[in-house]
Amino acid sequence: MTEGNFVDYVKMHVSSGNGGKGSTHLHREKYLEKGGPDGGDGGRGGHVILKGNSNLWTLLHLKFKRHIRATHGEHGSSGRSSGADGQDQYVEVPLGTVVRDTETNEILFEITKDGEERIIAEGGKGGRGNWHFKSPTNQTPRYAQPGIPLEEKDITLELKLLADVGLVGFPNAGKSTLLSVVTSAKPKIADYEFTTLKPNLGIVKHREFQTFVMADIPGIIEGAAEGKGLGYYFLRHIERNSILLFLIPADADDIKKQYDILLDELRRYNPEMLDKERMIAISKCDMLDEELQAELKEELDNTLPIDYMFISSVAQKGLTALKDKLWNMLND
Repeated sequence: MTEGNFVDYVKMHVSSGNGGKGSTHLHREKYLEKGGPDGGDGGRGGHVILKGNSNLWTLLHLKFKRHIRATHGEHGSSGRSSGADGQDQYVEVPLGTVVRDTETNEILFEITKDGEERIIAEGGKGGRGNWHFKSPTNQTPRYAQPGIPLEEKDITLELKLLADVGLVGFPNAGKSTLLSVVTSAKPKIADYEFTTLKPNLGIVKHREFQTFVMADIPGIIEGAAEGKGLGYYFLRHIERNSILLFLIPADADDIKKQYDILLDELRRYNPEMLDKERMIAISKCDMLDEELQAELKEELDNTLPIDYMFISSVAQKGLTALKDKLWNMLND
């Protein structure tokens, strides 16, 4: 999934189909001039339906498809023949897609399961034909119901990646490198800030053919709430994660301070994110010799409020223990 092909925000206009009109036909045939009413019902208008597809990871296929229209129901006809229903329009979306009403910004629903279907614009019901209104006092009704009009609305689709572990850290903390080592993902890696401009997903293979999903988002910096760096735009992608793994490089001036800054930015974005399980990975520990690492460990034991581990993605140190720890946290 390349950066240019990742789309996680789409606005579109959806319109269902009108219900067909009921028929006011009166039966006529040879030797039977007054056969009575036999007008059929109108067909239902087509729905616009959103359907979850686990094979999709982005909203790219909807980027230029801004108008979705279902077809109208056909009108009823003679012989109590009902009109055909309008054709439903299915819109396939990746799991984790949140649907909002564009005008009110209200969340309508979220697609979280493969094959899950939700009607976003309901087709109009077809009108009843005149034979429904026949009575002893009105044996030849010359009226029928019109179909119910279509429904249309403007909606916004927001993708929130569904992953087990979300990586949080400043730019150049080693998030993409870790993802590339423990999964088959190929994120962009370079020695400058904000190398990652779009989220990346990878599947971590664990012991005995077990797997879990890890998500890497662009780095956040202090002041993201005011729009600094890339702001909060991509933080929605770790809202659905079970565990937040904070990556802080071993050469940071103050590891505890960096952790506090990151935690505060998450709190300012959504206080509920602080309820998630958290863990710290001290990355790039291959730069430390045993003596320096021992000194740093002694300091962190007294300052960090949560569990932490030393890892090196380049030297592949501590990665197996990290995966074991994350797996146990996920299954506890």
